[in-house]
Amino acid sequence: MTRVLRVIARLNIGGPAIHATLLSKRLDPARYETMLVTGAEGENEGNHLQLHGQVLQNLVTMPDLGREIRGLQDLRSLWALTGLMRRFRPHVVHTHAAKAGTIGRVAARLAGVPVVVHTFHGHVLSGYFSPRKEQVFRAIERGLARITDELVAVSPRVRQELLDMRIGTADTFSVVPLGFDFDRFVRADEHRGQLRAELGIAPAAPLIGIVARLVPIKAHEVFLDAARQLHAVRPDAHFVLVGDGERRGELEQMVQAAAPSFRAAVHLLGWRADLARIYADLDIVALTSRNEGSPVALIEGMASARPVVSTRVGGVPDVVTDGERGWLVDMDDASGMSTALLHVLSLPDRGRAVALAGRAHVLATYGADRLVDDIDVLYQRLLSRKGAA
Repeated sequence: MTRVLRVIARLNIGGPAIHATLLSKRLDPARYETMLVTGAEGENEGNHLQLHGQVLQNLVTMPDLGREIRGLQDLRSLWALTGLMRRFRPHVVHTHAAKAGTIGRVAARLAGVPVVVHTFHGHVLSGYFSPRKEQVFRAIERGLARITDELVAVSPRVRQELLDMRIGTADTFSVVPLGFDFDRFVRADEHRGQLRAELGIAPAAPLIGIVARLVPIKAHEVFLDAARQLHAVRPDAHFVLVGDGERRGELEQMVQAAAPSFRAAVHLLGWRADLARIYADLDIVALTSRNEGSPVALIEGMASARPVVSTRVGGVPDVVTDGERGWLVDMDDASGMSTALLHVLSLPDRGRAVALAGRAHVLATYGADRLVDDIDVLYQRLLSRKGAA
């Protein structure tokens, strides 16, 4: 029996939580014993398990383990995590994202764990902090890479960006795309009309949505600007923002300051567990991020056979081929986003064909079974190399 201890700073709603919990549930229990260690979510972040009414076995919560750098609390987390590893004696420690990757990998080496793996679900080494802080964090990641047996990126572009920053080496840096249970999204059309009825939107009215945490990197102000421009041309259009976060109040103020007709067309829905029902009524799924590892909302939207329009950032082009599986625009280009949205609305047959091509791609590339198989092969290869299989 191979023991795996997985570490993630928090199970906030988003790709890393989907990834970590899916692996914890789906790795063959006859061959793997998995423990998942997590910290606490921040205000308005939401909890993935609670949102979806899920319970995970062998889940350990360490309240001091969270996203922010917090000195003494981080030292307590390191001490507690090292002790837990010495008791559980994992063959593999697998960390996810920056904060857990730092504390978890150091703890694993202090505890003498044979195999240490870290997954980059994107990175915060560009676009999040000042240039000086970015240089410091890049130096830390270079050091951590040296004590990691395998680095994993969720997309080829994320891997290449990190290699370009001299983090890790090509021979110990693999790509393992995210994995999803797609059944509910494939059946999304069963719910067509329900969201529109809930919001009082006419069946024929264009409905465009963005599904993302309300945080600066997602650039919702660009989405709202593009929506305002589109609404001037298509006054029957409506727009939904699904998600929550630190910018909710600010974005609500932006909407309230707009013209009454546009204000009535914008709907902030908060976190929703019924995403298949949401996607079913969207004519377009949009994303305006300034950085992305692997765009979960686009993948879910594409699985639901919805046209997608996104900024050309991070790992998005690994999922969306412009004009073939969706449409891409430049970062922070609200006018370009508005033009692309209008283009898709104006050519519904073309949008449908591209949406179906997008669905075929994500179903073949991002399935849950493929993820589990990839990780199983990775673990066994590393354990065999260390003589710990």
